[in-house]
Amino acid sequence: MATYAVQYTYTDDAARVATFRPEHREHLAELHREGTLLLSGPLGGAPGALLIVEAESEDAALAALDGDPFQRERVIVDRSVREWTVVIGQLPGA
Repeated sequence: MATYAVQYTYTDDAARVATFRPEHREHLAELHREGTLLLSGPLGGAPGALLIVEAESEDAALAALDGDPFQRERVIVDRSVREWTVVIGQLPGA
């Protein structure tokens, strides 16, 4: 398993984001409980978020997030993923 940083970019439609946020957060909480999602939270500036995921590959990291209601409802307008190697500090559960 490797660690991946996934960046979401959201639509500028704040009302749409707010409508689906509770379902989105519950979905991410479930991924966290199962150990797939280690950390997540919104980024400052333009609407978006950073998610730290444990997966076998970049494709698997994105696939793990495909069930996100924000993805289904097109709140996410762009996603990028990069493998992330932690050098200093420790991730939860590591």
